[in-house]
Amino acid sequence: MSPIVREFGRPPEVRRLLLLGSTGSVGAQTVDVVRHLNALHARGEWPTRYEVTGLAAGRNGGAMLEQARLLGVREAALTGGENGFDDAAREAGVNLRTGPDACERLVREVEADLVLAAVVGAAGLPATLAAVSMGRDVALANKETLVAAGALVVPAAERSGARLLPVDSEHSAIWQCLPWGEAPPLSLGADVSRVTLTASGGPFRTWSAERVMHATVEEALNHPTWKMGAKVTIDSASLTNKGLELIEAHWLFGLGSDRLDAVVHPQSIIHSFVEYSDGSIMAQLGAPDMRTPIQIAASWPWRGPGRSKKLDLLTMSRLDFEPVDPERFPAVGVAFEVIDAMARPGGATAGAVFNAANEAAVEAFLAGRIPFGRITRLAREALDGVGLGPMQSLDDALEADREARRFVAARIDGARSAALR
Repeated sequence: MSPIVREFGRPPEVRRLLLLGSTGSVGAQTVDVVRHLNALHARGEWPTRYEVTGLAAGRNGGAMLEQARLLGVREAALTGGENGFDDAAREAGVNLRTGPDACERLVREVEADLVLAAVVGAAGLPATLAAVSMGRDVALANKETLVAAGALVVPAAERSGARLLPVDSEHSAIWQCLPWGEAPPLSLGADVSRVTLTASGGPFRTWSAERVMHATVEEALNHPTWKMGAKVTIDSASLTNKGLELIEAHWLFGLGSDRLDAVVHPQSIIHSFVEYSDGSIMAQLGAPDMRTPIQIAASWPWRGPGRSKKLDLLTMSRLDFEPVDPERFPAVGVAFEVIDAMARPGGATAGAVFNAANEAAVEAFLAGRIPFGRITRLAREALDGVGLGPMQSLDDALEADREARRFVAARIDGARSAALR
C-alpha cells in the first residue's frame, strides 16, 4: 500500500543517498533500511527507490567494499588505516578515495539528494559541513557535528536551504512531536515551553558514585538497551551522550538551556517529550530500534511500512522516570554550562572543547589509562583550561578540538608522572 501523500507533493521516484560511516552500527542499520525500502518498492508497496551513490568508512575497508558489492556502489572513501584496499577496490569496480580528507572529497564529487552522516566523533565534521554548504539535506546521526560546530553548520544550512534531519532517536522523537512538514534547523516559538530528552540510565543507573568511579571497560560497554559502537556506549554509560544530545537539541531546535531537560527512563519506550505552553505534553513512543529514526529521516516527509518491531502497548506494565543524579552523572550539568557559554560573546568554541576533551578522555579510559569517573572531570576541566573564543571558520573549530585534546593528554601524563614520583 502506498503512503498517504499530504501537501508534500509526489514522492520522488529515486532518492540518491551518500552514506558516511557505512560500516558502523548506524551505517549497517541504514543499509538494512535501504534494502527494506527497495524491497517494498520492487513489490509496488513504496514509491521511491533508493540508490546509494557513495560509501565512506574509517578503517574497515573490507566490510565497506562488501557493502559496495551488495548495493552496486561505485564510489567510496576510506579515511584511516592502511591503504591496502586499492587493488580490491579496482577489482570490484569501485573508485576509492583514501586519506584524511577522503570523506569530504566524496561529498563534493558524488551527486546525492541526501547525505547520511554517521561518522563517529568530530572526524565527520568537514564532510557534513561541506554537504550542508552545498545545499544537500543531511540525515544527522553524528551529534558531534553540531556540538563542535553548530555555530557554523546551522547558519550554513539556513543560507543554502539544507535541512538537518535528525537520526538520533531522541531528536527524531522531538521532531515527530512538532507539526509535521517542517524540518530542522528550527527556532521553536514560545508555544513550546520545554523539551525533555529521555535517557535509559545506562548500565550504572543504580550504582553508587564510588562504584561508578571505578567501573571497568567491560562493565561500561554492557549497555542494557542499545547495541552501539564502543565510543557511543561509553558516552551512554556516563550520560555524556545525553549531554551531547542536549547541545545538539539546542542547535536543531533553537532552544536555550532554560527550555531543555533530561530525565532517566529505563524502559527506553518514550524517546522525548515536547511540553507546550498550555500544559499539553506530546511524547513519541516506540521500540528501541535505530532503524525507525533512520527510515523516518530517509523517507521524510512521507512514511512507509517500517522494519522495526511494533510496540505492543498491552505488554507494557509500567513506565518509570527518575531525575538525573548530578553526583553520579555530572555530564548533563556540564552540557548546560556549554550551551550557556556558547550563547555568550566569545564562547562559541565551548562545544568543540567539551566534545574533543570527552573523546580524548574516552580513548584514555578504553586504553586503561584513567578510571571511568575521570572522563567527565577531564572534559569539565578543559572548559576552564582551554581558552574559549568565537567561531568564524572551520579552522576555529578544529583548533579548539586540537587544544582540548592536548589539554587532556597533558593532564593525564601529568597525573601519571606525579603518581610515579
